[in-house]
Amino acid sequence: MRNTLRTFMLLAGLTALFVGVGFMLGGTAGMAIALVMAGAMNLVSYWNADKIVLRMYRAQPVDGSHPNALVRNYVADVLDMAEKAGMPRPAVYVIENDQPNAFATGRDPAHAAVAATTGLLQMLDRREIRGVMGHELAHVKHRDTLTMTVTATIAGAISALANIAFFFGGNDRDRPGGIIGTIALAILAPMAAALVQMAISRGREYEADRGGAEISGDPQALASALSKIEAYARGTVNHDAERNPATSHMFIINPLSGQGADNLFSTHPATQNRVAALMKLAGGGQGAAPSRAEAPRAGTAVPVTRSPGGPWG
Repeated sequence: MRNTLRTFMLLAGLTALFVGVGFMLGGTAGMAIALVMAGAMNLVSYWNADKIVLRMYRAQPVDGSHPNALVRNYVADVLDMAEKAGMPRPAVYVIENDQPNAFATGRDPAHAAVAATTGLLQMLDRREIRGVMGHELAHVKHRDTLTMTVTATIAGAISALANIAFFFGGNDRDRPGGIIGTIALAILAPMAAALVQMAISRGREYEADRGGAEISGDPQALASALSKIEAYARGTVNHDAERNPATSHMFIINPLSGQGADNLFSTHPATQNRVAALMKLAGGGQGAAPSRAEAPRAGTAVPVTRSPGGPWG
């Protein structure tokens, strides 16, 4: 119920922003058009936002028959954890991207999908990957994914509309606010959308970390994974995320380069704070102690069968 109310408030806020942008662009007529467009976007976002986001990142569905051993282990662990958590089996995807990262999407647990990058599968060991995907399954279980995905699509549309106003409407003095209003709109609309994203993201990440530690049974592995992802992600540009910054809050670690960890517009809490919270959980006896026998250490060679379509099929 709480997440349903939060999603409704989020949609209302983003719709108001979108309508405001329409008013600044075209006055009363522009506001009316934006209202109709926002209604259509809300409807499309509810049913198809997950497909839109997966398509943005060219995510490919995978299953246990994949020729790559890393992918097979990844799929098996996701399905195993979902079953043990009493959840429906999510669709599992891989994104061809060197930056280690992951996200979950879908309007509810029965229509959910999780996605991991090839960088994540290559750079982390199996225990750490389980920890990361436990975090993503926690988002699904908590029904965060609808809020996250709808925010990404509508906030992206607001930013795009504001950019159109700036580049194509700067000389139109008849619109409300004139040139100054257009410039302010181009700056403030994306900023306002980012603030909405920030408001729903930080607390949700801590909750998903705790839930992920419970699902994977290994808070220390998730803490280790977060530290590694943070270090690798800062040195690896995710071009798809840079082109679609409104989706950044969906990832387990902010995929945008050059972002301060806890600055005003960050959609994620500081990684060191998340790690400290997870280690406190581990110290309190929640989650299994690390067992190196369960998975190869990072850097250990894993047999991989390459397919004609590339290393990830």
